[in-house]
Amino acid sequence: MTMLSIDLETFSTLDIKKVGAYKYAESCEILLFGFAFDDDPVTVIELVNGQEIPREVRKALWDTRIPKTAYNAQFERVVLSNYFTAENYMDGDPTELWMTAEDWYCTMVHGLYLGMPGNLDQLSKVLFPDSIDKQKMTEGKALIKYFCTPCKPTKTNGQRTRNMPQHDPEKWAKFVDYNRRDVEVERNARKILEKIPLPEMERRLYRLDQDINDRGVMVDMGLVKNAMECDELNKAEMEAEAIRLTGLDNPNSVSQLKEWLQEAEGVKIESLNKETVPELLANTESETVKRVLELRQQMAKTSVKKYQAMECAVCHDGRVRGLLQFYGANRTGRWAGRLVQVQNLPQNKLSDLDLAREMLIIHMFSMIQMLYGNTQDILSQLIRTAFIAAPGKRFIISDFSAIEARVIAWLAGESWRLNVFKTHGKIYEASAAAMFKVPVESIDKHNPLRQKGKVAELALGYQGGPNALIKMGALKQGLTEEELPALVKMWRNASPHIVQLWQDAENAAKEAVQNRTSVQLKRGVSYKYEKGILFAVLPSGRQLAYVKPRVEMAETNVGVKEQLSYEGQDQTTKQWKRMPTYGGKLVENLVQAIARDCLAVAMDRLDQANYEIVMHVHDEIITEMPKGYGSLDEMNKILAQPIGWAPGLPLKGDGFETLFYKKDD
Repeated sequence: MTMLSIDLETFSTLDIKKVGAYKYAESCEILLFGFAFDDDPVTVIELVNGQEIPREVRKALWDTRIPKTAYNAQFERVVLSNYFTAENYMDGDPTELWMTAEDWYCTMVHGLYLGMPGNLDQLSKVLFPDSIDKQKMTEGKALIKYFCTPCKPTKTNGQRTRNMPQHDPEKWAKFVDYNRRDVEVERNARKILEKIPLPEMERRLYRLDQDINDRGVMVDMGLVKNAMECDELNKAEMEAEAIRLTGLDNPNSVSQLKEWLQEAEGVKIESLNKETVPELLANTESETVKRVLELRQQMAKTSVKKYQAMECAVCHDGRVRGLLQFYGANRTGRWAGRLVQVQNLPQNKLSDLDLAREMLIIHMFSMIQMLYGNTQDILSQLIRTAFIAAPGKRFIISDFSAIEARVIAWLAGESWRLNVFKTHGKIYEASAAAMFKVPVESIDKHNPLRQKGKVAELALGYQGGPNALIKMGALKQGLTEEELPALVKMWRNASPHIVQLWQDAENAAKEAVQNRTSVQLKRGVSYKYEKGILFAVLPSGRQLAYVKPRVEMAETNVGVKEQLSYEGQDQTTKQWKRMPTYGGKLVENLVQAIARDCLAVAMDRLDQANYEIVMHVHDEIITEMPKGYGSLDEMNKILAQPIGWAPGLPLKGDGFETLFYKKDD
């Protein structure tokens, strides 16, 4: 089958990292179009110099029988969809100008599926560590900065704001070579990755993901602009008050404020971060100092940044696109947020959210301050509500109730937990009852045992100890550090099958690596070693990949012992390095991956039922439907439908309908 490999180089005044591929593509200019059919030599078309894309290539782009491949194919597809207006197509209008992902293959996604790095440079170094000619050219970043972004006007460059090919023919020739090399590198990488094919279900899910990103979600730009204006006015008022109270030139300066506080309190202030300021507030008796610290808290709040992100990324039709990255978490295959980071939105807890939202829309900033006192907090709580349903439509939102708790109970075979989810579903109360050996009926929302059960449930399922409880906020919930070890022990005693699962998973993974074999775990999960990769085979048939695994003696927090490690991309630093793992972490990967696969099945079923998904946040799916079509009841039922590869897993969908996005109580 003929295959077309593509790589583009583009120019724009916009920063793609801030605006995203969809907004960027609306106005960017294609400089170079590198392509190759199958194993043919790569051709580079210099569109900026007046060359045209060959007719056979244009036809291939619209021929759904010819697969198109690229690294991060979404970018090439979206840019070309915007480029091919009727004028640029030149052979007459195609039936549909927008290119869907139906016949596009993304090498980046395939690499992420196999646990590889998330950029082509690192991927090529991992796949071809000893072949410089198969890696990306090191001059690439400098060349992209020179030709693809605006330049600063100077006397030397004749006050120009952009570098063109004629301004440095030698650099331009290297840039053409760079584009050619990228096509070759992507093609070579794809050939290696194809030895372990991407499952058809993942291909299908990728296409659905691209449809969701193409569809985007509407943003209330009036609310966004008012929020930013309100934030600016409110911070100016707070700064003026802080100046009046402290006499400082710049009360936003940490060093100046620390010095003032030390003089006022007579103690040395080590830090003014979000953890220490509440402690200082609790320990001061000065009303002035209290007010200054409150102002510090409010001025430091970054509630407006997500509004700014929406303004940057919104497309010409008022919708934001590209909010989700398929396989963004390459250890589990879960989605990651992009641009506005919808996976990390502040919660809204206002009982009168509609009123606060309406006041912001109609510019009643002073009334917001008068009614609520903390304007910054209100702006933060209203971020979700900036996402709105299009006119004549509404959001139908449903999410999986306690999905990770359900999956780990199912995977471990913890029968009492499964019974909870098959009946009343109150896992925090049931957990506390099992831990403290009291009737579940005696624990209501106000019982302190419920809080202990809740924090234990959230922190301890993946082999966490006292530190995990602290990280989950146990001390802030009134628990003392001294009682945490006992809490851990009680939780583990109440959940012996989960505890056993940690050990079983670690033993199975180690055995698979040491003996280069396949080892069954349970519920259709197994570990197998193949082609230098440890695979965790999931019940769905999907596989999690751990590259270049090793089992060796190493120093751990419990002394020297056998430790499993693998090579992967650190999710924080994005560096490729060797990373240790253990039973609880392996189980966490399994549970989150299975929960992700449940979400994938639900989204596929909703799509088949003609529910238009506009985004999803963790285990919650947001659909945009015309009034009179679809229903919350039907959507909840679709989420609760049994999944063939997970017999006995109790699922439940719960949600609401709304005209704007929010976190429902």
